[in-house]
Amino acid sequence: MKKLTQEIKRMLNALAYANAGDYLSLRQKARVIAGSPVPSGKPEAPPPEAVRPQVGLYLGSELPADVMQYVVQTCARLKHGLTVLTFQSESEARALLAPHAAALAAANIEPRVAVLAGEPPAALAHALRRRPEVAFLVCNESGYFGHGLLKGSQRKDSMPVPVVLVASEGAARQPARQAPPSTSTRAA
Repeated sequence: MKKLTQEIKRMLNALAYANAGDYLSLRQKARVIAGSPVPSGKPEAPPPEAVRPQVGLYLGSELPADVMQYVVQTCARLKHGLTVLTFQSESEARALLAPHAAALAAANIEPRVAVLAGEPPAALAHALRRRPEVAFLVCNESGYFGHGLLKGSQRKDSMPVPVVLVASEGAARQPARQAPPSTSTRAA
């Protein structure tokens, strides 16, 4: 299971690198897809915040640690900033981000919070269209939007950027419900 998780992360990172193609050479992309680290001749200064690519995080009423861990690792690896898109108030969003402040600071990530209004899927798509710096959107698989994408109530092509659904480890490890034993009897 751990190898599968690592392989999925590698593929998602390759997709993110492909989307950030303006910043990487073909050789660097090939190395990333092959799984080897991208060599850097000298430490790169992050681009100015105005042009720095962003990872979008759709924030609902909860923020699982697994989702935030993925976001922090991805932002650090890609040298992207973080734009948090939410229908919560800014103070509620900052409160959900507060437990992760140390990890964000260690990765030199200063999240931008964008409060949205309107019908959730349409307003989210509209906000992403107005933010071309957002390379892709990360959301909780078991949240409202992620659940809608998985169940088909949200169109997968409705978002102008790729959407990465992150499942929390707790949800992935829950035992499957067993069917109750059959009460029918066979005639002998």
